[in-house]
Amino acid sequence: MENTYLTIVLAPLIGAIIVGLAGHRLGRTLSHSITILGVTVSTVLALYVFNHHVLNGAEVFNENIYTWMQVGGLNMSVGFLVDNLTSVMLLVVSFVSLMVHIYTIGYMQEDEGYTKFFSYISLFTFAMFMLVISNNFMQLFFGWEAVGLVSYLLIGFWHHKESAVEASLKAFLVNRVGDFGFLLGIAVLLMFFGTLDYVETFTLANQVNGQTIFGDISVITVICLLLFIGAMGKSAQVPLHVWLPGSMEGPTPISALIHAATMVTAGIFMVSRMSPIFELSDVALTVMMVIGAITAISMGLLGIVQNDIKRVVAYSTLSQLGYMTVALGVSAYSVAIFHLMTHAFFKALLFLAAGSVIVALHHEQDIRNMGALRKKMPITYITALIGTLALIGFPGFAGFYSKDMIIEAVHFSNLPFADWVYYAVVFGVFITAFYSLRMFFMVFHGESRLEQHKEEHVHETALSITVPLIVLAIPSVIIGYLTIEPMLFTGWLENSIYIDASAHGSVAALKEHFHSAFGLMLHAIVTVPFWMMVGGSLAAWVFTLYRTDWAKKIQERFHRTNYVLKSLYGFDRLNDIVFVNGSRKLGEFLWRISDMTIIDHFVVNGSARLMRFMGSVIRPVQTGYLYHYAFFMIIGLMLVLTWVLVVGENPLIELGS
Repeated sequence: MENTYLTIVLAPLIGAIIVGLAGHRLGRTLSHSITILGVTVSTVLALYVFNHHVLNGAEVFNENIYTWMQVGGLNMSVGFLVDNLTSVMLLVVSFVSLMVHIYTIGYMQEDEGYTKFFSYISLFTFAMFMLVISNNFMQLFFGWEAVGLVSYLLIGFWHHKESAVEASLKAFLVNRVGDFGFLLGIAVLLMFFGTLDYVETFTLANQVNGQTIFGDISVITVICLLLFIGAMGKSAQVPLHVWLPGSMEGPTPISALIHAATMVTAGIFMVSRMSPIFELSDVALTVMMVIGAITAISMGLLGIVQNDIKRVVAYSTLSQLGYMTVALGVSAYSVAIFHLMTHAFFKALLFLAAGSVIVALHHEQDIRNMGALRKKMPITYITALIGTLALIGFPGFAGFYSKDMIIEAVHFSNLPFADWVYYAVVFGVFITAFYSLRMFFMVFHGESRLEQHKEEHVHETALSITVPLIVLAIPSVIIGYLTIEPMLFTGWLENSIYIDASAHGSVAALKEHFHSAFGLMLHAIVTVPFWMMVGGSLAAWVFTLYRTDWAKKIQERFHRTNYVLKSLYGFDRLNDIVFVNGSRKLGEFLWRISDMTIIDHFVVNGSARLMRFMGSVIRPVQTGYLYHYAFFMIIGLMLVLTWVLVVGENPLIELGS
């Protein structure tokens, strides 16, 4: 099986290297064929691994493949840990990546950087594979940084646009903030555990538990909070969320890949993998739960006021990542992974559907300039409807099962503030339904607001675009119904995730109250989240199709609230004032102190003044008279002789003897 795992990881890398180095010679067709073949191989083998480990119950594979170096007793290796959690992630990442690769053929067909883009997304897939399959923190950090680096290249792919360059730089810098915390967490973990290996760390966790640092602060809590800071950066939790909406400046395929199955899910996966450590810190769990709830609500509200079709979907990603983080906080790690999986399919579907609309409208992205596209783009319309229903949690669709389980898990949690978080995630259902269907209605229903020349040429997009939409629509409908019971209650993730049931009983309570997927769907009509979803859907219909003037009146009535939402709560302005301008002013201050004062004034000019002073002192000695020079030589010779005879280490004359 080792060769199988290696092939899964290396196939996209080989494709990326070949196309990256020789794409301009190979041509477009051969380039995309090579990269798609590499990802296809990974997908087929990932399906085989899923069947081997998850369905057939094979033993966990945990071996070091290559030893990089040894420092004392510390072994730094490249190793693979393949269990059920890894198997699920490999399948999700590879499948979504494959659909994105195929979709890219149609979306990027007129772009000059066609071959380069395929190389980048294959490299991105490889980086995510390395992160997911790692069995130690060093390799995890490698994959962690690799996805960050490649995301920088992809977000700024259209580097002729200043906004794309700024967005890529923002994504890179904000993620470095989170990654710094993540690296500190690994460093503290290494200091107290003495190892970077996952299994060894989990084994020693109970021994380290109870140790303190900085007085009476728990070591485990410090490690968990620092690791979570890394997750906040990658998975875009408040306040390290500001990079994700800007990532929309990149081409739509990479938006789908980043937001659905790769980069943003890395933090969720990492915390789930580290569940034996996080279970020892209620403080860290509570912090995760509260931050997740804040992200879910605040980012959902921002989705209401967005008019860019991709940004609406982007803010929905932020909100859903908040739900996943809430699930992690209440120790429902399997529920978080369940929502990660369902979300990957329907979110990729929504992004690719948005891209289909953008291509059909010649890169128009403002939903206020769309409308009535359902008849001209029937495949995009139906698949977008499926993705939207999955996102809002309509009973029977994939998102319904995972989101409902998160809400119920919070309901059963005994952590502090769990009651308030429950109200937040329930209200979030209303918000999600409102902004999702607002976008859907404005794009596909109502009167056409297209320019005449665009409306005349609107038609369904190419097969390379519509086929991935159809394929992704299938799991967006059925995957939740098929997998909820095995994934949450009958052991798919039992060998990968640890929960202290005595302290955190949310999942146990879910299992006790769960009867069947079909029964859960029927029961939904008497629950509060269902009617919040219905309320949000009706509100979206009223404001976008029935009484369109009401939205403008409400904006004028609550103009201060609207200003706050439009300004994105001032996060970007705060960053500009505090960090951008602050860094610039700090740099200017340090420049004046170090460069102007110390270096120029003291070192450069000071040395010049010293030489000038020494010259002024020595200059009078240079008289030009021979007897003056002879006199100085005699004086010097006398001083040297005095030193040798009286002062040196072994004086020839001892005074006072």
